[in-house]
Amino acid sequence: MRAGVDFGGTKIEAALLDSEGEIRVRRRVANPGEYAAAVHAVADLVAVIEQEVGVRAATVGVAMPGSLSPLTGLVRNSNSVWLNGKPFFEDLKMALARPVRIENDANCFALSEAVDGAAASGRVVFGIILGTGCGGGIVVNKQVLTGANAIGGEWGHTPLPWARADETPVRDWCGRWNCLEMWISGSGFKRWAGMSAREADARAQAGDAQARVLLDLLADRIARGLAIVIDILDPDVIVVGGGVSNVESLYPSVRGKLIAHVFSDVVRTKVVKHQHGDSSGVRGAAWLFDVEPPA
Repeated sequence: MRAGVDFGGTKIEAALLDSEGEIRVRRRVANPGEYAAAVHAVADLVAVIEQEVGVRAATVGVAMPGSLSPLTGLVRNSNSVWLNGKPFFEDLKMALARPVRIENDANCFALSEAVDGAAASGRVVFGIILGTGCGGGIVVNKQVLTGANAIGGEWGHTPLPWARADETPVRDWCGRWNCLEMWISGSGFKRWAGMSAREADARAQAGDAQARVLLDLLADRIARGLAIVIDILDPDVIVVGGGVSNVESLYPSVRGKLIAHVFSDVVRTKVVKHQHGDSSGVRGAAWLFDVEPPA
């Protein structure tokens, strides 16, 4: 048994995976939003799912917003800002009293889909989460590519490529200007479109021409962002998660727009929707200790 924890800004979810990669039990609680209480909440939640199954997990993997600094070991770059600067890894190891691994939540999403999900066919996989924020993760040969600075895949905090005159720079919570997050995340789309991506999709399906224009513009901005990834990483598969991923019309639109921006005469990279959905956080976290796909 491997335990996975998805430590989100509003909720904490834990699950136990068996040797076949199946979730045996899955539970969630509200994130208290206070550091000490959150550490205890993780430990208590893991204990609850273990009691329910009657087995103690040998390891616990944790997906979290942000990353651990390779310089200090402390949390940085988390949009749950109260987590930044805290010794989250050391405190969780003490609270859980067993081996613990922590990775960025987008890395865990990418790992889950690369091991036995929608991107299982790919050797090089780029996973993106288009939700409240915009995250990215890289997996090569079923292994997370964290990078020398532990920021591998931090795609959402790079600028919108080939910005146009009407794409006026806006400042993100991170302090940077014109981050992709402000243009293609769910909250970013709502900021400039005046409605959610789901609402725009429903209106477009009902024949609303303006909604179709807005979704086409979103697809163009996503394609511009992904073109840079393809130029540098050239992944086999790009897998998409988060609320925006449920807008099915985006996939053919994004695929069709990539060729105009990628520095190639062909784009063979697959752009696919996630398979495991909301389960990918806890699944990917659990897979941090065993990345061999089930037989």
